[in-house]
Amino acid sequence: MESLLCLLSQGETPKDVYKDSEDRFRTFYFPSHNFALMVYWVRFLVVAEEKGINGTTKTDVFDIHLDKIDISWAQRLRDLDYAVISDAHWFFRKNYLYEGGRQIGCIYCDEPNVPDLGVPFAVGKAFGSVLEYINDCKECKKGLVTFLRTFSPAHFEHGSWNGGGTCNRTSPYTEEQINLASTEMEVRSVQVKEFEKIKKRTEGKRFEILDITRAMMMRPDGHPALHWDNEYMKGHSDCIHWCLPGPIDVWNDLLIAVLQKEDGHSTHSSS
Repeated sequence: MESLLCLLSQGETPKDVYKDSEDRFRTFYFPSHNFALMVYWVRFLVVAEEKGINGTTKTDVFDIHLDKIDISWAQRLRDLDYAVISDAHWFFRKNYLYEGGRQIGCIYCDEPNVPDLGVPFAVGKAFGSVLEYINDCKECKKGLVTFLRTFSPAHFEHGSWNGGGTCNRTSPYTEEQINLASTEMEVRSVQVKEFEKIKKRTEGKRFEILDITRAMMMRPDGHPALHWDNEYMKGHSDCIHWCLPGPIDVWNDLLIAVLQKEDGHSTHSSS
């Protein structure tokens, strides 16, 4: 969102009109264009409840209900002309998975009699639920265009984010250096699969895809690493978020290209 905000601010300085107490929901308004840019941050897009363990409530372990939409962001869809949805990184941790109120498995739980269904399975189920919800949304504008942005990969080497992992490379990977059989590409594949399924059954609403995964896999040099002054990352390398300016700016190019294609489609359809 910050990259897009920077781009749009070259045409007009927006007004910062809303920020919630946790800085997760933001709205910027461009008065000359009667245009609002909004960001809604949630962990999973679907309902998730942090799991208490041994009397501790802050565990970062969640019960994820793959078939229930998180209404905190979904209730705002009715006001939108365009929506960009993305998610996945919060699935890469110990979580428990539910459908129909019943536990069906987990991710990284390593417990007897609880099948580890894996990150791609959970992401696919969640995105399927989200896309179906948007497609069936009666309160949403009929012309709502939804963009699915595929998974943005991390580039930790020699450990995880809290286990000494780093991302100190200073040049992009070559094609030969990226792993097309990686979990990141599996996550991207299930997102594309759910996108293609909803495209076949949608009526009225439009769905587009911003397929950024492979391009971003090639940019291990684009993360802030130890150079991001964030209170939660002190002493750790941030190899998930992206530098500005940096590789993330290409997302704007893709978004604009798809918007222009969509605008051309609308013009052609109405002529």
